[in-house]
Amino acid sequence: MDGILTSEKLLALLAAIGHPLRLRIIAELSGGRVHVSELARRLGISRPLLYMHLERMEKAGLVAGDLELSADGKAMKYFELVPFDVRLTADTVLGALRADGQEGPDVQETRR
Repeated sequence: MDGILTSEKLLALLAAIGHPLRLRIIAELSGGRVHVSELARRLGISRPLLYMHLERMEKAGLVAGDLELSADGKAMKYFELVPFDVRLTADTVLGALRADGQEGPDVQETRR
């Protein structure tokens, strides 16, 4: 994930990995980039459903899509994992709130 981790980015990341199918997508892409049709076949789901999940994952910065033209001129969409490291701690949450300017005295008091 690029930049400062805000609460919005943290929630997008958690939502993007918080689904069993998305975990399977991560597992499939861990071996390298895959064409969307092939990925849909491996997962046993439709391409429209797969695109819905990939879009959420791409917005969260977990995957990247790349459109290429095949030799016969067909548009081919490939996806691959973007390197990420998820560590959820109280400090991660407080840091995201701090980045939003939302950490107030109540939050600081509970840490003492």
